[in-house]
Amino acid sequence: MSDYGGDDHEENFDYEPVEEVFEENEPGDLVDQDDYEGHDGELPEEHGINGENIVVSGDPNSGYSGKVMEQTREMKIPNDQRTTTPYLTKYERARVLGTRALQISMNAPVLVDLEGETDPLQIAMKELNQKKIPLIIRRYLPDGKYEDWTCEELL
Repeated sequence: MSDYGGDDHEENFDYEPVEEVFEENEPGDLVDQDDYEGHDGELPEEHGINGENIVVSGDPNSGYSGKVMEQTREMKIPNDQRTTTPYLTKYERARVLGTRALQISMNAPVLVDLEGETDPLQIAMKELNQKKIPLIIRRYLPDGKYEDWTCEELL
């Protein structure tokens, strides 16, 4: 009987159980090496893997590539040529305090006298006021270059 009424006849459906067979693929079965004849057994670059088994992508943290590391070093502006202001913005302050409070809550060494303080955020604020936070703030510029400032240098 239906919830909506009017269907007084029953429908009988005979379902036969179907057994599904799944074949487990071995890691070597995912890419057929026979399709890449003439490449000396190496996968082409288009699959994101170079001949040294290093993942190739735009993210420099995805794997070491000497060329990417050299490019990032070239983008750093020397400390004597920095152009941004030596003031800590409210966003940088929030990020630094949150990061340092998380480190303190995970038992990182505290760099100031506690004086009975137990709240990690209050301890981080005390460290910031005394300029003892061992973090570096990286400011990216529109042209892709960046400046590094230590918390001791910022006002």
